Amino acid sequence: MLDDRLTEQRNARSIDVDRLPALEIVRIINDEDRTVADAVAREAEPIARAVELAVAAFRRGGRLLYVGAGTSGRLGVLDAAEMPPTFGTDPEMVQGVIAGGPPALVRSREGAEDDPRDGAAAMDERGVGRADLVMGIAASGTTPFVHGALARARELGARTGFVLCTPPPEGLRAGHDVVIAPLTGPEVITGSTRMKAGTATKMVLNTITTSAMVRLGKVYENLMVDLQVSCRKLQDRGERILMATRGLDRAGARDLLERAGGHVKTALVMHSMQVGTEEAAAALEGVSGRIRDLIASATPRG
Repeated sequence: MLDDRLTEQRNARSIDVDRLPALEIVRIINDEDRTVADAVAREAEPIARAVELAVAAFRRGGRLLYVGAGTSGRLGVLDAAEMPPTFGTDPEMVQGVIAGGPPALVRSREGAEDDPRDGAAAMDERGVGRADLVMGIAASGTTPFVHGALARARELGARTGFVLCTPPPEGLRAGHDVVIAPLTGPEVITGSTRMKAGTATKMVLNTITTSAMVRLGKVYENLMVDLQVSCRKLQDRGERILMATRGLDRAGARDLLERAGGHVKTALVMHSMQVGTEEAAAALEGVSGRIRDLIASATPRG
């Protein structure tokens, strides 16, 4: 294919895929997908570095911004959109920036990725600065929009990182605070990086944000206690968390959650310390939201 990018190479195992019945196509795709988790596992150290950078950004009042085009951009937007309902974050805290803007989420705009100036302008529009971490996402590692955004972010003083699925050149590693490169190999359909590369990218982004939220105290044990009840599903989940951790029945959990304004973490502290909503909120603020030590040391009153 006269292209040295790993994501553009032909996969020898699927060379005759167009001659196979449906079941064999499915098996080839599944066999290739099985290799993705191992590729991500080999990048554990740089992923952990990205987690540390994200936590540091959040603690200094900054944001995590994902920048990408096409599938990569959509995955960044998806991960960002899932943070508020899962962890009760401000929607500004984790953001996804996609080449072509919101319309590109539902209809491909391939040409939108070609101008690095558009990426730079997107950073200016969002007021990127020294407190922020900007993570570029480009399976092939070459998307001009992403490189333009990262170059401008660094000029503005932000920390930067890169997620790609082809071996990164040394210049790329030298230019960023972290580079994550799960090498998922040639795709079943040559160049279709929405497949293995997309799966690996989603795994990496999920791991970065989930780990960062754990480190920020938005998880108690393995429960998403910083969720805010905003629908029936989350109401039920909040009640079940209180039932499982505080030994309450359904009615008691519902009453406690209501008194806590629908905030599970506050409800946990209220019950553990036998205090009201305002005192529980103040106690949480005093430990920067890290609930485990607060609950462990609480001496119930009354």
